Amino acid sequence: MLIDILKSYLIGICAAAPLGPIAILVLQKTLHYGHRGGFTSALGSTLVDTTYAIISIFALAIVKEFVNVHQNILLICGGIILMGVGYSMAMRDPFRKMKEDGGAPAATWKDFVQASLTAISNPGAIFIMLALFTFFNVGDQPQDLRVAPLIIAVAMGSATWWFCFTWVFSRWRNSFKFRTLMWINRISGILIGIIGLALLAEGIYQIAF
Repeated sequence: MLIDILKSYLIGICAAAPLGPIAILVLQKTLHYGHRGGFTSALGSTLVDTTYAIISIFALAIVKEFVNVHQNILLICGGIILMGVGYSMAMRDPFRKMKEDGGAPAATWKDFVQASLTAISNPGAIFIMLALFTFFNVGDQPQDLRVAPLIIAVAMGSATWWFCFTWVFSRWRNSFKFRTLMWINRISGILIGIIGLALLAEGIYQIAF
């Protein structure tokens, strides 16, 4: 059981590590809010990873069939969500509150939700989790409360990655000026929007052709 817990911890790290829209978003939040705020936002991704871990253990076959059948719709919905997140990041001034208050703002529940939506908008993330469980040969245990330590280990692995990720980039935060941070925010938003547009276009193309 201990070996499976360690494997699940590694699965959590591996699931969180790939760079993508969520990493861009968490980086922007870290530069804006600092380590604590960035990590709070990143916990939205950890929540999604944990949810996918639960699904992978208890409903492996059902999830594969559902995602395969509804892949096009998931691509379109995920693309729309990412485009919305990207537009919000690129167009609004995330440092207005900091300027008004004269200090660094704290992350809010909206940032947590935004990170959660960004993470869940990637329909391929569930396949990554399923592949990791298969690769590490974890998930053959009886499907009852005895899998709880495995799920907790996945969550801890994901949280560990994001804690280290936000800590490292928060060390650079004070070297940036408002104008530099603003451009980083806009570029990050544009990149996320482009990824969302690509997902949307792929979903529409597959439905149409």
